[in-house]
Amino acid sequence: MDGIGIIGSGIAGLQLGLQLRQHDIPVTIYSDRPADDFGKGRLPNTVAHHHTTVARERELGIDHWDIDEYGYFGHHHYIGGETPLRFFGEFAAPSRALDYRVYLPRLLRDFDERGGDFEVRPVEPADVTALSEQHDLVVVSSGRTGLGGMFPRRADKSPFDTPQRKLCAALYEGIAYSEPKGVTMSIAPGHGELLEIPMFSVAGHVTALLFEIVPGGDLEPIGEARYDEDPGGFEKLVLAKLRQHHPTTFERVDHGRFRVTGPQDLLQGGLVPGVREDYVRLANGRYVIALGDAHTVVDPIVGQGANCASYSAWELGQAIVTDPNFDERFCRKVAQRRENRVHATSDWTNLMVRFPPAPHLLQLLGSMARNQVVADEFTDNFSYPERQWDILATPERTRSYLARHGMA
Repeated sequence: MDGIGIIGSGIAGLQLGLQLRQHDIPVTIYSDRPADDFGKGRLPNTVAHHHTTVARERELGIDHWDIDEYGYFGHHHYIGGETPLRFFGEFAAPSRALDYRVYLPRLLRDFDERGGDFEVRPVEPADVTALSEQHDLVVVSSGRTGLGGMFPRRADKSPFDTPQRKLCAALYEGIAYSEPKGVTMSIAPGHGELLEIPMFSVAGHVTALLFEIVPGGDLEPIGEARYDEDPGGFEKLVLAKLRQHHPTTFERVDHGRFRVTGPQDLLQGGLVPGVREDYVRLANGRYVIALGDAHTVVDPIVGQGANCASYSAWELGQAIVTDPNFDERFCRKVAQRRENRVHATSDWTNLMVRFPPAPHLLQLLGSMARNQVVADEFTDNFSYPERQWDILATPERTRSYLARHGMA
């Protein structure tokens, strides 16, 4: 047997591979694209790494981007309506956002330099059994080519069958960063949300705008407009919607410089959130573990997908190092190690995209505008989704939490 086989070369697969190489465990990553393609192509996402993920990167020796230059320090909130609310929540430690066309190639180079094997080979479900007989354990960290479908969908954690938001993400020049430097989370009631993210990209320090669009709302044209057919018209449409629905971002636009950074720097579409089983038993009796997109898919409304994948990879890596007996007990232990945070991440995200919004969520958001401690705790809990879900899991929990902060 030849160590661990990892199918998929995103954050989960690469971080797991790097962690295992720290312990001299042989690792082969199977990717459907060559290394030279990692820095090319269309914008893959608008990921922010919260400070617990940054801490894992330090542990893995891949903290290549100085937090003082690339980090940001909290969330600026805007909630529209008849009486708009504006307030700031501060992190206990900085987060940062990097274009994955910058981030993943560097991790792949680290993996290669540390003795990992990288094989360009598209893998389909029918190939997994053969791979399981070559490796001590196979981990599926990609949902492509039907691989995610190997793991049954959990109905109790997957309440939606269709996307709950239409998405439009793009990188822009001409938007001044907020002070203090942070993400802006802006809510246009009935229409959707905007995440404005200070990001480092192939174009340098830019701004990512991620529109979370309620179907049928006034922001819907942004999700349907074709940038490649009329770049200027697309940018004018974005400005008009910022002016109307997201004024705290619009206030910082330099109209002479505002533009999408390039035709490849835009992504539109939607995704169906869901959680799949942690593992499956193959016909040959061997077990395969789900990781990353093969295990959990969440809407990007609170920026948790990559952070959840990084956490799951770390917990799986710890289990491999401490108990290299890859039977069903091992699989159950992995599921237990990561269950609380992964399920809390999914449950919290699903609550955030629910429409109309839950009254107790609105109660908490309104309270944040009046209580700085509550605002800061909500903001820092982006690194600890299980703590966030402890507050938001039920209306009774939210009321109890607010009462402890003197807010009836």
